[in-house]
Amino acid sequence: MAVNVIKISRISPETNSVEPLILPLTFFDLLWIKSSPTKRVTFYRLTESSHDAFYSVILPKLERSLSLTLTHFLPLSGHLKWNPQDPKPHIVVFPQDTVSLTVAESSADFSRISDKGLRPEAELRALVPKLPVSSDSASVLSLQITLFPNQGFCIGSADHHAVMDGQTAAKFHKSWAHICKYGTIQQDFHLPTLLDRSIINVPAGLEPKILELMSYLDKDNARSLRLSPFKEVDDDVVRITLEINQENVHKLKERAKNESTYSADLHLSTFVVTFAFVWTCMVKTRGGEPDRPVRFRYAADFRNRLDPPVPETYFGNCVVSVVLDEYKAKMFLGEDGFVNGVKILSDSVKGCGSRGVESIWEQYEEGKKNFKMGTQALSVSGSNQFGMYGSDFGWGRPVNTKVCPFMGTIRSLCRQGGMELVASRLASL
Repeated sequence: MAVNVIKISRISPETNSVEPLILPLTFFDLLWIKSSPTKRVTFYRLTESSHDAFYSVILPKLERSLSLTLTHFLPLSGHLKWNPQDPKPHIVVFPQDTVSLTVAESSADFSRISDKGLRPEAELRALVPKLPVSSDSASVLSLQITLFPNQGFCIGSADHHAVMDGQTAAKFHKSWAHICKYGTIQQDFHLPTLLDRSIINVPAGLEPKILELMSYLDKDNARSLRLSPFKEVDDDVVRITLEINQENVHKLKERAKNESTYSADLHLSTFVVTFAFVWTCMVKTRGGEPDRPVRFRYAADFRNRLDPPVPETYFGNCVVSVVLDEYKAKMFLGEDGFVNGVKILSDSVKGCGSRGVESIWEQYEEGKKNFKMGTQALSVSGSNQFGMYGSDFGWGRPVNTKVCPFMGTIRSLCRQGGMELVASRLASL
């Protein structure tokens, strides 16, 4: 898809600070230091706005409100740095730091690009900016606004996962929309302004273990901020968005209750029943050898699982990958595949609080070291609780929001009380 870049601006926070802000990375930040950038595109339809009105009214308002929002999200305008004398990277924000904002145009059909049907994954690539990363420095956030003249616009973002997780990123996007629409922050709108890293209470020995694992997996680049290599999405990869509504979720919960012998002990959340169903379908679709290994990975939020709990206003990461990799395909291939998946995920979610983060980290570490080639791996990220469809900049709510997944990754989003599942696969499958 062709995109014409109009300009690249540098947007700075509105702050009078003359001192640099330096924040150490926590255990939860270091977990994602090598992860690929999180990329999202959110689409907004403009029914009565001309080309000139966009550049004279809408774009200046977006730029002005972005500057105001960055004042409350200062780390986003900074960089990750790893100085030779430091044992771990830090977030460093200097008074002159800015966020890159690309403004572009496309003559593509807005309705087709923003649709939830089967679409080439590569179409989104031109709508998301690059995130500059070198061995000793990494940008935190890049943004792109693309106008589809007389149709709508989209906001594409690429952010470094070592600085913020999905919940913090969603708060930034919703805060930007709120300030753009109302011009200020209302009293009942909670901003993540808490930067104090000391509130993250995890065992002291966990951070060195992450750095040791980085060295084990890539000895030559253990102290480099360069991200783990990842393959760009091929042109023959397609994406589709599937909506699961409240009625669907209710039926899955009832099915789990009726078919399971452990129904009284099950944690039947929307997440558990939905992804037990998805996991089972993915394994059955591939078929093959019953003894082949299968894996499921999801991100567990530990904000309310730490002691003391992490305040809602905390800025940063507070999620850890939970890896379920001791299972074979035959567990899901039979008629009881769904209830087996429910039991596995139910036990895992309940265990996140009781096991503690150290136990979950150890399982993740073992999974990294002992991953078997040929394993059917399914990863889930995002959440149906982020509320991205509520981000109204003043011209209506988004018609769609798309997170760019990698192969084998399913993203979950929220809409109308249910859940959206976004999956990417080869078109030939």
